[in-house]
Amino acid sequence: MNSNKKNARSQNSAAQKSKGMIIDDFGKQVKASCPVIISASRSTDIPAFYSDWLISRVEKGYVKWKNPFNGKFFYVSFADTRLFVFWTKNPLPMLDKLNYFSKFNYYFQYTLNDYQKEQWESNLPPLEQRIETFIRLSEYIGKEKVIWRFDPIILSKFLQRDQILERIENIGNKIHRYTKRLVISFIDIDIYKKVKANLNQLSDGMHEIDDEDMIYIANGISKLNKNWGLKIGTCSEKIDLDSYGIEHNRCIDDRLIISLFANDDKLMNYLRYDKDAQLDIFEQNIDLTKNYLKLRDKGQRELCGCIKSKDIGQYDTCPHGCVYCYANSNHKTAYANWKKSEGSNKDTIV
Repeated sequence: MNSNKKNARSQNSAAQKSKGMIIDDFGKQVKASCPVIISASRSTDIPAFYSDWLISRVEKGYVKWKNPFNGKFFYVSFADTRLFVFWTKNPLPMLDKLNYFSKFNYYFQYTLNDYQKEQWESNLPPLEQRIETFIRLSEYIGKEKVIWRFDPIILSKFLQRDQILERIENIGNKIHRYTKRLVISFIDIDIYKKVKANLNQLSDGMHEIDDEDMIYIANGISKLNKNWGLKIGTCSEKIDLDSYGIEHNRCIDDRLIISLFANDDKLMNYLRYDKDAQLDIFEQNIDLTKNYLKLRDKGQRELCGCIKSKDIGQYDTCPHGCVYCYANSNHKTAYANWKKSEGSNKDTIV
């Protein structure tokens, strides 16, 4: 056998054996998953509260993540990571650190709600500041990479459907030039026991939104969108709103990733996409169904359309104080965990 081929095979074999192995902070060799896409994070607001920690962990090459359902720890390596999807309600603390992530691909899911009057998101900056931050972020990284989420839409005894549409309109009129996409969802209460228990302690009368109100709100948003020209989708909603120009969204979306990062060969290979094909997949309506079904994240809720990623956040660590949050069962605990983690670069958030 040709010696060069033998050496190449030996190197490939060694690479396969070492793949998924890392050296932890204590010098121990451990197994690790090596995701291509990192979600940062559905479980906590990493851009708002943990961006320094994330940078320190990327420098180390891995994080340790605790499964919230069984308490077991797993190691997550950044060795193969090509994309970060950031989820946030306040990326302002991260804006001056984005240069660090220029070595990666990334985009932002930016939740920009208006529940100031009700104080349902009690520890967020004022709405106008969050709008200014949205615009700054968009101008810095491009509007294609900043997705506006009004998530969740909430109705209560004191907040009716026309009022919520007015709030959506107010924000949309100010930011629609700085994004291309809007994602909405309707509050889920009954499926989350801890959320239901927390909301039952309030006197606001928040309630599940029935199909009639969903359709009314969707129709209202559709009319507003005639002036905005955004692509609109729902997150993990069963109701079909296609007739209002609102699709079932994929928040971690192979189509969006392809349209933004087609020049990343490794990322395109992971998505099984031929980058020599049409790049503007939304306009060309290219059928990616076969690849998408292989990549769909079956670990998420049944109605979630996302493709596979690894979320590195932890429950009960976000101090925003959102009363409807499924990831924080106790807001005092979440605040205490955040304070405990300040300045830490250890391998877990807390």
